[in-house]
Amino acid sequence: MAFHEVRFPANLSFGAIGGPERRTEIVALASGFEERNTPWAHARRRFDAGMGLRSLDDLATVIAFFEARAGQLHGFRWKDWSDFKSCLPSGTPRFDDQVIATADGRERTFRLTKAYRSGEATYHRPITKPVTGSVRAGIGGNEVFLGTHYAVDHRTGTITFNEAPENGADITAGFEFDLPVRFDTDRIAVSVATFQAGQVPDIPVVEVRV
Repeated sequence: MAFHEVRFPANLSFGAIGGPERRTEIVALASGFEERNTPWAHARRRFDAGMGLRSLDDLATVIAFFEARAGQLHGFRWKDWSDFKSCLPSGTPRFDDQVIATADGRERTFRLTKAYRSGEATYHRPITKPVTGSVRAGIGGNEVFLGTHYAVDHRTGTITFNEAPENGADITAGFEFDLPVRFDTDRIAVSVATFQAGQVPDIPVVEVRV
């Protein structure tokens, strides 16, 4: 699958409905207890891109984007307005938002992650599509700077430091990020009459692994 490093128009994804989806396999035992397991290590997010459309011009923009991606063939970036920062939605990313690794004195490249905590449980989500110009990083509680101390691969979500950080130092980062997605259909069905009357087309979008 090819991936196009282009973002679906953010003003049109603003009104989209969707969010994370998990897959849980549940087996009911004869005793009445359950055994639960999941084949997925990470959630998969789904959205309806049609819900953000407000006008025929919006519809034309989406159809052009759909045709340029050849339907389901090529992936693209998507802004999830409910979850697109390393900090709270109302905040501004800081270099110490997320602890992404502990240095071993040898490794120079680290993957961006975001931690989700509730009670004693923590889920670490890999971030593969950071927004260009948004990534800040730190080593051992001190901010370091892009170009001078490290480089970012915005296609894979990795940070590479010019020199290996000192053993035991916390590697931290703050960032904005997109989702890698594709259209989950090869067909957009729309009637101009019904669209003008308020009925928007279904345009499903689904997260992909990259």
